[in-house]
Formats: sequence, C-alpha cells, structure tokens
Amino acid sequence: MSEPRLIRCSQCGTTNRVSNEKLAQGLRPLCGQCKAPLSVDGRPVTVTDATFAAEVEQSPLPVLLDLWAPWCGPCKMVAPVVEQLATEMAGRLRVAKLNIDENPGIAVRFNANSIPTLLVLDHGREVDRIIGAQPKQEIVRRLQRFVQS
Repeated sequence: MSEPRLIRCSQCGTTNRVSNEKLAQGLRPLCGQCKAPLSVDGRPVTVTDATFAAEVEQSPLPVLLDLWAPWCGPCKMVAPVVEQLATEMAGRLRVAKLNIDENPGIAVRFNANSIPTLLVLDHGREVDRIIGAQPKQEIVRRLQRFVQS
C-alpha cells in the first residue's frame, strides 16, 4: 500500500489524505471538511475578468496566474511549463490562465505591460511577478517561498 497523496482543497484550504488506490479506481475524492470535489487532474483554471474574484481572490491557495495571448510566441513557450506546474503542485498551488486579449481588465489592474507575465497572488494580492519566458527551474525557485511542501 502506497503513501496517500495530500491534496489541499481549493475551496476551504483543508489538507486531505487521498488513497492512491482509490484514485487508480477512478473515484473522485471530496474534501472531508466542506465536501467540495478535490482537484486531482492538476489542470490550469481558465480565468476571466468576471471570474477573477471567485477563482483567484477567494482561493485559499496561492495562485500562479499566467497572463498570455494566443499570438504571443514566448507565451506558447511557457504554456507547457505552466501545465506541468499545475500537475506537479496540485493541492499546494492553484494555476490559472487569463487571455489578456479577451480579458483586458485584469491585465490593466496589474499593469501587465508585456507578456507572458506570471503573477503569484495571495488572496488576489500580488506577491511576486515573473516577466518573460523563464526556465521551469527559475519559476519553481520563485514559487517555493509561497507554496507549502
């Protein structure tokens, strides 16, 4: 029997022990505290100007917000790294993506003058900013200050 995974609830912040065997059976775990479904797939959340408050400001987890645009070459280079981080840090970090062409309000609010811009947010407050296409190890190094092990 393997060690259970620790998955933090994106709704209430409670850390839950989830059996790898049950995950392998395809069972969807629920938070023991608030009964919300736990995210085990580790995919970035798509955020809009309208959903920013609910998805980012109210998140009990720190959020890595990728500000990007479809025409941006460096954004396409960073996208696979953002996807990997969403999987690797699921339950410890919420990863979100915001298309600035379709949602300019948040980009203006955070004065994002160039893309890609990765914002590290805690309850909607910016705690770090990574500008441009950076290697994965640099992004992880910057995130370690804000993410629980």
